[in-house]
Amino acid sequence: MSEDIAWADATELACSIRSKQISPIEILTALNDRLDTVNPAVNAIVVRADDAFDRAAEAERAVTEGRPLGPLHGVPFTIKDCIDTAGVRTTRGSLLFKDRVPDLDATVVRRLRNAGGIMIGKTNMPEFALDADSSNRVFGTTNNPWNPDRSAGGSSGGEGAAIAAGLSPLGVGSDVGGSIRIPATFNGVVGLKATHGRIPLTGHWPDILLSSMHVGPMARSVRDIALSLSVMAGADGTDPYASSMDSPGMIDLNAPLTGLRVAWSPEAGFAPVDREVQAVVIDAAAHLTELGAQLERSEMDFLNKHDYQVEHIHAFNFEAVPAIKRLGEGRFDELAPSTIWFTEVGAPSWERYLKARSRIAELKIDSGMFFRTYHAMLTPTAPMPAFPHGQSDYPVNGRTVPKFHVTKTTSPWDYTGAPALSVPFGWTRQGLPIGVQIVGRRFDETTVLRLGAALEIGAQDPNRTP
Repeated sequence: MSEDIAWADATELACSIRSKQISPIEILTALNDRLDTVNPAVNAIVVRADDAFDRAAEAERAVTEGRPLGPLHGVPFTIKDCIDTAGVRTTRGSLLFKDRVPDLDATVVRRLRNAGGIMIGKTNMPEFALDADSSNRVFGTTNNPWNPDRSAGGSSGGEGAAIAAGLSPLGVGSDVGGSIRIPATFNGVVGLKATHGRIPLTGHWPDILLSSMHVGPMARSVRDIALSLSVMAGADGTDPYASSMDSPGMIDLNAPLTGLRVAWSPEAGFAPVDREVQAVVIDAAAHLTELGAQLERSEMDFLNKHDYQVEHIHAFNFEAVPAIKRLGEGRFDELAPSTIWFTEVGAPSWERYLKARSRIAELKIDSGMFFRTYHAMLTPTAPMPAFPHGQSDYPVNGRTVPKFHVTKTTSPWDYTGAPALSVPFGWTRQGLPIGVQIVGRRFDETTVLRLGAALEIGAQDPNRTP
């Protein structure tokens, strides 16, 4: 039974608890045993919540007494270590904050708890969420469950690895360049960067690039993403970027795809893209066509107007570098090498930052025009599968690219604010997962999730586990 629990999704667990087929304590016991045996090799969950069993016992009493139950009643979840959790150590992956314990829950944590969820631990990340590999000087490196020599991705790598390794069914990551979607594809799980403003940022850190920062769900299934989005979405009265639009609520994921126009490309705008990744995107396009969607191959020329990854780096560094220098003043010897690298690269000039922002504004306009024609877009989630730890550049189709090429396919949508979902759909010959990305119109998570659910049905080896 413990193995079944480890690979069940949050929706199944919630239904089983509600029907009294299993208790919250049984679930937590099974995951806790797995934490003891599996987590040391993966190093995904780095802080445990001391009150988890007490909360599970209370959840079990609520079931036996017939009290009203929330949609996630008794379901365990984990939280990235840069998102505040009241009374539970939140280090932001840094020695500078290694003993920090917040007084308040972030909005997303509070909403998951109010829905009945049980927070069981915090997941690893790079210091300050600033790297594409999840390693820091407080907790060390998170390993990919499919191959420990490979990265779990960043910056929500611990979250992706925890879900892939059967340590947690559901979690929350954050994304300003691809930090939900890249770990999702590297680990073979599902991750959603909802429309900017759909889910409040209150309680997330660092507090930079807020016009492009997102928090969002990561899970084992698209239906779990839809369920958790319905719980987490909506303005909280604190985050000034949070939209007052209503939560999308529960989405009919089985609605037919007929009439949906989907642009797709295995490489356009993102070259070079690994050939095995391209092949998976081609297969995904064929699958959606079989299900009735209207797939149209597109060069997506607007993505080639400028090198938007370069613009992303300039905008990011302009805000991040001064903030790091202020934080690390007098304590630079405690910073991680990945953090120090940012300070050495330095911030661009004010003029270059304004140019980046101007080009990003062009991207927003062009993207909006593109989505007047198409309901969604299908692309690779990342240009390559999970890369080895410790490398600064990587070969892709005979070309050498820097590590941050991994954000080439994801970062544009942080700046446009469009919803983007990564769904696992295939495998490399070496047994590493490959995800595809569905990007949609702003505030149309419904279409994005419907397409993702359709892809999920056609994915290769859907029951495969590390």
